[in-house]
Amino acid sequence: MLRSLLFLPGNNPNMLVNGDILGADATILDLEDAVAPDEKDAARILVRNSLTYLNYSSIQTVIRINSLDPNGFWKLDLSELIPLKPDFILPPKVNSADDIKELSEFITQLEQKSGIEVGSTGFIPLIETALGVENAYTIASSSPRVKAIFLGAEDLTADLGCARTTEGDEIFYARSRIVTAARAAGIQAIDTPFTDINDEEGIFADAALAKSLGFSGKASISPRHVKAINNVFSPTAAEIDYAHEVLDAIERAKAQGKGAISLYGKMIDKPIVIRAEKVLEIAAQINGRGGEYSE
Repeated sequence: MLRSLLFLPGNNPNMLVNGDILGADATILDLEDAVAPDEKDAARILVRNSLTYLNYSSIQTVIRINSLDPNGFWKLDLSELIPLKPDFILPPKVNSADDIKELSEFITQLEQKSGIEVGSTGFIPLIETALGVENAYTIASSSPRVKAIFLGAEDLTADLGCARTTEGDEIFYARSRIVTAARAAGIQAIDTPFTDINDEEGIFADAALAKSLGFSGKASISPRHVKAINNVFSPTAAEIDYAHEVLDAIERAKAQGKGAISLYGKMIDKPIVIRAEKVLEIAAQINGRGGEYSE
């Protein structure tokens, strides 16, 4: 479960050293957009040293590598960092299943060379082009390594030739497409960051909208947004209590030999049971990490 994913520039040692105490479920160590071309090598070394010497055991580690283009930066990124066993690789601007195939083949070679179980490195493809959105399901279902897909709205709106707005109407279709593709493939859907770091009401509203569409988590470019994201994507105590009541009601129905039962005047059917099980699954994962539930 990834409620919150926090981007940390790979060339910023002050942020990297605090990556495990900022409250996010995962930290994205960024070697792409946050790093100037002449700092790529230095950032790669800094991220390598961070994974080697800092304690990130309480969070998931994600590496945003450079684009899968002929410049070769992405292969240097992976060659340096795969031996350190990051949980996920975040390839940017993924347009097709072929991109995932190329990435997987290269990482398989590195895993074998490093004595790492083949397939243990997960992928979270970043979809931020019109072509990527249209190919979202084939990307999501292209490999068992793909554990989530992630919408990148800033580059997407540039590709679409439209303005990026706070309301987000311009990415409504893309959001819906990403969620549908992810759910059809049985993986998580991660929403784009809310980029106004000073708008505390805006991040709550944007995260709530994403959750209402079916996203399971959201990325952030600021530690200030992590608490709001975790709050929105966590079940409330009331939701957890109700989920327990639903499952208890189903057990009573089974004991009585009934095919259906009502709770508070509402029939409990399979979709309600599935939602209740999911709430309790998320709550168990949060509890296991020592996290807090929604207010």
